[in-house]
Amino acid sequence: MAESKELQVKDKQEVASPAEQTRPGIVFTPEVDIFENEQQLKLLADMPGVAPNDVKIDLNDSVLSISGEVKPFEGKDESDVLIEFEIGRYYRQFTLSEGVDQSKIEAKLEDGVLRLTLPKAEKAIPRQIVVTAR
Repeated sequence: MAESKELQVKDKQEVASPAEQTRPGIVFTPEVDIFENEQQLKLLADMPGVAPNDVKIDLNDSVLSISGEVKPFEGKDESDVLIEFEIGRYYRQFTLSEGVDQSKIEAKLEDGVLRLTLPKAEKAIPRQIVVTAR
């Protein structure tokens, strides 16, 4: 996959925090697919087990941060028989260029997949100039 100029992906790595964490648990890096066309970038992040109200998306100084928490499903009187995914948190960051219209970013979480739509800024959208004759 060719790397887009509008979005620079950091290599997959263990998430390390500069400070000690205040909450115990595992932090995962979600797998991400990025698709691009002339109008926008689509970012699909796999975050199974995360509910929509447990997803947090921050945009600060052109750094897009996504995080989500997987909470235990069992009740007080229940115990796990089979677990499809581990309990913990997801966290990943992306650096956005000026080619992304940051004010129009949209997000949707469905079936464990976070879908981010990053529209390109007008100046980044290719266009054709029409030539006229008098």
